[in-house]
Amino acid sequence: MKNNKLSILIAAGLIIMAGAARIINHEMHLYNFAPVCALGLFSGAVIKDKKIAFLLPILAQLMGDIYISLFTQWPGFYGIEQACVYTALLLVTVMGTVMNQPKALKVLGYTLAGAVVFFLVSNFGVFLAMSFGKTDLYHYGTGFTGLVNTYVAAIPFFKHTLIGEFSGSILLFGAYYLLQQAMESKVQKAGA
Repeated sequence: MKNNKLSILIAAGLIIMAGAARIINHEMHLYNFAPVCALGLFSGAVIKDKKIAFLLPILAQLMGDIYISLFTQWPGFYGIEQACVYTALLLVTVMGTVMNQPKALKVLGYTLAGAVVFFLVSNFGVFLAMSFGKTDLYHYGTGFTGLVNTYVAAIPFFKHTLIGEFSGSILLFGAYYLLQQAMESKVQKAGA
């Protein structure tokens, strides 16, 4: 039982650090480099208590939104597209819950799939916002043409998303694995 609590603490600490990375990336103007999907994927895969697994990435994302809202010129809370971002984060967390044993190739495959899900859902939110209320600042248009234009315009940002997500997954899963190994080694030494 003590081992499980320590695992949750390690995972929660890593998730909070990844959430903080979103703030750092925002301050450095490195948009789409934050490991948002990696956060959900990791939480869903590693934390067995599903309430905590879904709560931690949402809280990490919310932490970034509150910071952006209070301490920058940008709105931290901005409408329907943000609801789609949170929905995408929850969907990727669901993907993490079905990952089973997070082996290296599996993590990379799930990371790619999660990034694609996030890209599709979050950009659909941009389309919805422009179609139903917000001014079409980018002149994407409405209807099917507007939807296609929204996705096409987002493709250059997807490269940054992939870099951020793969880096985040490698760091989160890798650090967790190394910390677990160190913890098991200490437990074995203490028992000897």
